[in-house]
Amino acid sequence: MSVLYILLPLALLIAGVAVGVFVWATRKGQMDDLDSPPIRMLDDD
Repeated sequence: MSVLYILLPLALLIAGVAVGVFVWATRKGQMDDLDSPPIRMLDDD
């Protein structure tokens, strides 16, 4: 039972950090353009 007192807050902390990083990346515009990178890879310069 004492393991739950360590793992549950740790899991919630890791989940909170993951959500925070996702929100930060979304606000910074990291996920704005999802269509052109695969096409740009095929474009021959």
